[in-house]
Amino acid sequence: MADLAIHIGVMGACEAFTLKRGVLYRDRSRHRRDAAGCASPARPRPPLAFSGAEQSHLLGVLDSARFADMAPASIYATLLDEGLYHGSIRTMYRQLALHREVGERRRQRQHPVYVKPELLATAPNMVWSWDITKLKGPAKWTCFHLYVILDIFSRYVVGWTIAARESAELAEQLIADTVAKHDIAPNTLTLHADRGASMRSKPVAALLIDLEVAKTHSRPHVSDDNPFSEAQFKTLKYRPDFPERFGSIQDARVHCQRFFGWYNHDHRHVGIGLMPPAAVHYGDAAALTEQRAVALKAAFGAHPARFKGRVPQPPTLPVAAWINPPKQEASAASTTPHRH
Repeated sequence: MADLAIHIGVMGACEAFTLKRGVLYRDRSRHRRDAAGCASPARPRPPLAFSGAEQSHLLGVLDSARFADMAPASIYATLLDEGLYHGSIRTMYRQLALHREVGERRRQRQHPVYVKPELLATAPNMVWSWDITKLKGPAKWTCFHLYVILDIFSRYVVGWTIAARESAELAEQLIADTVAKHDIAPNTLTLHADRGASMRSKPVAALLIDLEVAKTHSRPHVSDDNPFSEAQFKTLKYRPDFPERFGSIQDARVHCQRFFGWYNHDHRHVGIGLMPPAAVHYGDAAALTEQRAVALKAAFGAHPARFKGRVPQPPTLPVAAWINPPKQEASAASTTPHRH
C-alpha cells in the first residue's frame, strides 16, 4: 500500500483498499512508538469525573442502610425528590461496578433439576410409553381425548380408550386393565409419560405403587423425551382416512378401533425391521424374517445379476429400544434402526 500511496496519494490508496485513513494513521503511530520503545500514553482523567472524595461519598450513600436494598434508579429519584443530587443513575451504576456491588438483589426462583430419562427395553413389556391426545369433535371447541399405551420395543399398542374428558381416574382404570390384560409381573415394567396432570396425578402414582410398576416422566417442554408416543400419534393423524372432525364419540371409537387393528397387525414399521408390531410383540418376527430370507434367496437364484452377485438379506430385527441413550451407548445405538 505504501508503494501505491507514492503514486496516487494516501487518500486514493485508502479508497482502493476500502480502508479508513484514521486506521492507517493510528497504525503508523503505533508502529513508531513501538520502534522507539515508548509505551502508549495514559488516558487523561476526564475533567468532569468525580474526585476521590466525591466517589467515596456517593458509595457511602449507596451502601447506607436506607438505600442498600434499592436500585440506583430508585435511589436517584428518591434523592431528587428531596432536593439532593449525588450523581446520575449511570454514575451510580459505574461506582457500584467498581466495587463489584452490581447484581440482582431480589430472591430468584429456583427451578428444580429434572433428570433426563434414560430407558432401555430389550424385549416386549419392559417399557411402556403412554400419552393423551385430542381428537376434534363435531363443533368448534369440542374434542375427545384418546389415551394410548404403547410398548416401545415392539411398538405394539397394548391399551387405549377414548373419553369425553381427561381425568386421572380414567387413566388409572386404563393402566390397571392393561397391566392385568398382559399379565405383567411385579417389578418388571417401567411406565413412561410426559408431565401432564393425569400422568402426575396421585391416583395414577398410587396405582403404580400397588402394581409395583416403576414410573418415569419427561422433562418439561422436551418432546424428545417421549418420542414413541409422539410418533404413534403422528401416524394416526396423518393417515389418509383421518377425518378433520369426528361426528360423535362413537365415530371416534369406530375409527380408532379400525386404526389400531391395522397399526398392530398390518402396518410394517421401519423402526422394527419392517415388521408389524404384533409380530415383534408376540415373538413371530424371527419366523417371518426366515420366510423373507427364503423369498430373497429365490429371487437371487432367478436373477443373480440383478443383485450384483450378493444374496440380499431381509431387514434386521431390533435388539434394543432406547429413550435417550447415554453418551457411551449413543454410537452403538445409532447403528440400529430402532433408536429414538
